[in-house]
Amino acid sequence: MSWGAIDLGILGPALLAGLLVLATHIPLGMQVLERGIVFIDLAIAQIAGLGVIAADSLGLPEHGLAVQVAAVCAALLGAGLLTWTERKLPQQQEALIGVLFVLAASVGILLLAGNPHGGEHLKNLLVGQILWVGSTDLVALAIVTALLLAAMALGWTRRLGRFGFYAAFAVAVTASVQLVGVYLVFTSLIVPALATVRRQGRARLVLGYAVGAIGYVLGLVLSAVFDLPSGAVIVCALAATAVAASRLPTAQALPERQRA
Repeated sequence: MSWGAIDLGILGPALLAGLLVLATHIPLGMQVLERGIVFIDLAIAQIAGLGVIAADSLGLPEHGLAVQVAAVCAALLGAGLLTWTERKLPQQQEALIGVLFVLAASVGILLLAGNPHGGEHLKNLLVGQILWVGSTDLVALAIVTALLLAAMALGWTRRLGRFGFYAAFAVAVTASVQLVGVYLVFTSLIVPALATVRRQGRARLVLGYAVGAIGYVLGLVLSAVFDLPSGAVIVCALAATAVAASRLPTAQALPERQRA
């Protein structure tokens, strides 16, 4: 254990990346719970990752524009497919999302089968490299985040119906999965939404953002102090913070306790 390992030059950009991810993922995660399609983030993240793997297999420069375009196109194709299945087979949508996730993961493994660094690619896709986020990554993520938040605030995604939701989801996940990994994408979407499920409106959003921010701060600090993998520690910290937040009394519960 070493408190001297806390380096704001490294943890600061990582925290900023986490906060940018939370900005779009928390409201989208709440919509995911309402729609009952919890595993959509895993499926879309895996499809976006498949686009990155496919681009890498074609020899395109890592982290280049072509790779980002491939990831976004793959995720949007997945969004289009899920829009169609939700319309045609709504009762089977959750199962189809799971099948799509497994298929995307399996195809990715096949594409990396002959790559000597395939194992490292898969690890980075799952757990991310949040500690090594650069300024260019942050600027790109900030632009995408601002555009998505504006689109949601102005109601553009609602006007496009089912596809608007899936498309916004695909772009948000694609922008974040290469920085923080599939595990943190899923956790950032679902855990704050679950922790605040008993609340409504602005109060729910505020508490959700608080849970996410505290979880990222705790996770980054603990990972630095104990020299542990950041992504995994942040996931655990988010879960612990969410459990604590879920036990806070709601506004409706306070009068009942006071009367007791």
